[in-house]
Amino acid sequence: MLCGGLLAFLAVVSALILFTYLMRRYVEAAVPPLGRFVQVGATRLHIVERGAGPPLVLVHGLGAQLRNFTYALVDRLEPHFRVICIDRPGCGYSTRPAHVSASLFGQAETIAELIESLRLDKPVIVGHSLGGAVALALALNHPAVVGGVALIAPLTRVQNTIPAVFGNLVIHSKLLRTVIAWTVAVPMSLATGTKVLASVFGPDAVPADFSTAAGGLLAARPGQFLAACADLSSVNDDLAAMEQRYASIRVPVGILFGRHDEILSHEQHGIAMQSRINGLSLTLVDGGHMLPLTAPQQTAQWLSEFAGIHVTKSERGS
Repeated sequence: MLCGGLLAFLAVVSALILFTYLMRRYVEAAVPPLGRFVQVGATRLHIVERGAGPPLVLVHGLGAQLRNFTYALVDRLEPHFRVICIDRPGCGYSTRPAHVSASLFGQAETIAELIESLRLDKPVIVGHSLGGAVALALALNHPAVVGGVALIAPLTRVQNTIPAVFGNLVIHSKLLRTVIAWTVAVPMSLATGTKVLASVFGPDAVPADFSTAAGGLLAARPGQFLAACADLSSVNDDLAAMEQRYASIRVPVGILFGRHDEILSHEQHGIAMQSRINGLSLTLVDGGHMLPLTAPQQTAQWLSEFAGIHVTKSERGS
């Protein structure tokens, strides 16, 4: 009887692993890479480049990928800017070797090396959500390569309470993460995806073609789950140190936040930052957390105005 139970258990586990493997193949066929690959140290970054003009480097949030920007925002920016969208290390189609740090400072260092590799002249770093924290880490540790920081619904301070929709990502054991990633993570993400997206986008509507055109399906892969767990496990440690240094930031910083954001508080992560960074500009709008997808024209206009302010300040300083 014990042997039969063990065989049944192994059969279930094997079926889950096979399902996860086949789902990954299906997802990557349905939502292939959009851009090219750049080797930065041990990390291979997937990037999309469009347009010409002052450079913007776009950095996405937790569990996301660059299609969050190419869906609607990049088309509005490329007539005026050279836009570089990045799959953060471990996300989308970018790799993150086991020995490479998932920390905010570690990711910032990789992006700084990419900026130098592409010979970008002091780009504005555009960070959405957790990508905003990465952008701030760049401004703190690599100010020489940053021209300005434009933050959209950013994570800027230590979060003592994890948003409920990300609760399943709080797994500190690397071994346990791997086991879950290859067994139940993908089936569960498919089962709960509609509810999770409603919360992430709320109160705004989720685009009907989000799963393919905006890359939502790419989250249904074990690697994406592992990257999100690693990001979440390390983020507060770096943020605690970063908060003590915000006053030292000297590049222009702007924040765009939705008043009805259901993931991050615009008061804690937006309004409170005005007293921490000298000269920070804050713009509050109606809307939720996913402004690059739900309000792309408004977001593009805000970015254009911020970049214009940045260029003027640079000219005055030269």
